[in-house]
Amino acid sequence: MANNTPGFSHEKIETNNFLMIVLILLVIAVGGLVEIVPLFFQRSTTQAAPGLVPYTALQLAGRDVYIREGCYNCHSQMIRPFRAETLRYGHYSTAGEFVYDHPFQWGSKRTGPDLQRVGGKYSDEWHRVHLFNPRDLVPESNMPAYPWLTQATLDPADMAPKLTALRRVGVPYTDAEIATAGEAVKGKTEIDALIAYLQVLGTSVK
Repeated sequence: MANNTPGFSHEKIETNNFLMIVLILLVIAVGGLVEIVPLFFQRSTTQAAPGLVPYTALQLAGRDVYIREGCYNCHSQMIRPFRAETLRYGHYSTAGEFVYDHPFQWGSKRTGPDLQRVGGKYSDEWHRVHLFNPRDLVPESNMPAYPWLTQATLDPADMAPKLTALRRVGVPYTDAEIATAGEAVKGKTEIDALIAYLQVLGTSVK
């Protein structure tokens, strides 16, 4: 004899759009929490990697230029633990390397190479020429040129508020670093800042 007791059934869920949406959202929420919450309690994901220090004012300004120009659209900063990637780019990325990055610049596309270990790989002058016109160094490059970066100067007044904001979210800047941030970028161009940022990428892992 069929059981006609009212309650949940596949038929009831599949014929009630509102109930279906609520249950789907509930499953997604629970699944997301199960994946994300434990990461907040793992030291490997919340503690800075050995040797990692916050960006200097000039490096931070360069990071802002990197984001503004959309460099993350063509370059990733995430080396996966696969042999093909570590042989080409170096040691795989670790969570502790990114604790001072707000937001992360992992990217999702590699029109150009990964930049996570580019720090120290080339000279400052190489980067300067490459950013001004990539085809002067790599004739087949499809990377756009950024000649205006050589003329645009940084605004020292922008830096102290940026460091202060980052300190509020856990980046350990000192009062002295915040107070001298403007002086550190005085007279510097955007290309100087971007080169400083590129030259520090990945250098905390030896």
